[in-house]
Amino acid sequence: MTARPTVCFLTGSLNAFAGAERMTAVIASGLAERGYRVFVLSLYDPTSVFPLHEHVMHHALFDVRPSFKRAYLATVLGIRRFLREHGVDVLIEVDTMLTLFTVPATIGMSVRRVAWEHCHFDEDLGRPVRRLARRLAARTNAAVVVLTERDRQRWLTAIAGARRVAVIHNALPLAFPTEPAPRDRLDQHDRRVLLAVGRLTHAKGFDTLLRAWAQARPSLPGWKLQIIGDGEAREPLQQLIDSLGLACDSSTMLVGATAEVGAAYRNAAAFCLSSRYEGFGLVLIEAMAYGLPIVATRCETGPKDLLEDGANAVLVPVDDDVAMSRALVRVCTDAALQERLATNGRAFATQFELPRVLERWTGLLDGLAQAANAR
Repeated sequence: MTARPTVCFLTGSLNAFAGAERMTAVIASGLAERGYRVFVLSLYDPTSVFPLHEHVMHHALFDVRPSFKRAYLATVLGIRRFLREHGVDVLIEVDTMLTLFTVPATIGMSVRRVAWEHCHFDEDLGRPVRRLARRLAARTNAAVVVLTERDRQRWLTAIAGARRVAVIHNALPLAFPTEPAPRDRLDQHDRRVLLAVGRLTHAKGFDTLLRAWAQARPSLPGWKLQIIGDGEAREPLQQLIDSLGLACDSSTMLVGATAEVGAAYRNAAAFCLSSRYEGFGLVLIEAMAYGLPIVATRCETGPKDLLEDGANAVLVPVDDDVAMSRALVRVCTDAALQERLATNGRAFATQFELPRVLERWTGLLDGLAQAANAR
């Protein structure tokens, strides 16, 4: 292994507006900017919806998603061939499930494997085999990267013999705003915007948010709710909007996904995270960087690790639309509370600027290189 290792990020696909995919593109590009030789190997689809540095080389094993049960051997052999052909020193598995492919793919090779966990330890995302994959990763990878100290402690206590588990927070994927959002700005409909951002899935709890919004709206006549994102729950959420009587005016909108989310933060006056669970909650850091007061669920693990009730957010229980409604009214009508949350949140978000996070990644990668050279 050379002093500056050749790095490959292994992921399912970059053709999805989702947090892990976005962060893969951000960190891979940041390392390439610093002079690392960087590859991204997608299991399928050579397209990326996120920009990549010109020196990041993106490849895909398959053009379209196959059945990985039927294509298991072809996938393992394809990964192995790619690593050999490109002289990869460190393989970063963007999902611990990928360990099920990479353990056999790297038998007899000197590749150092790093598992990058984007959810929290006690959430298997509906796939019980993920729990097995995490234990396999903890015992066979050179390192496991998790997003919060809370999750790191869970890994260490749950898995006897777990190898190196490091915390590297997600990075703010945009330049830190020089000025906070002017929260008193009104949109073209003369309304202040309550913003929510995320994939339209059950995990994000947007159904709870809509129920809370239906209760809060009579107390917030100068406000509207915008939910930015797309996903399989779009139709049920639209049906819920209709059934709650929220479709009668322009106060509630499912905006769809966008790569230019910065403009939405700049034009918002407050932010809400309604998730049932989060590995990290990158949108919280983005909202804080723009100086938006936040209402969030007290869910595992990111919000519990990142947020302090009354300091940089107002926290409510998961799935409690009544508590969320009250919190929304409180935050949207209390100017002093807004200012405190916004000021503290913006200061807190500075620690997640990309250069700081890249220092953690380069320290990990260079440390693996030094350990290999010392053998």
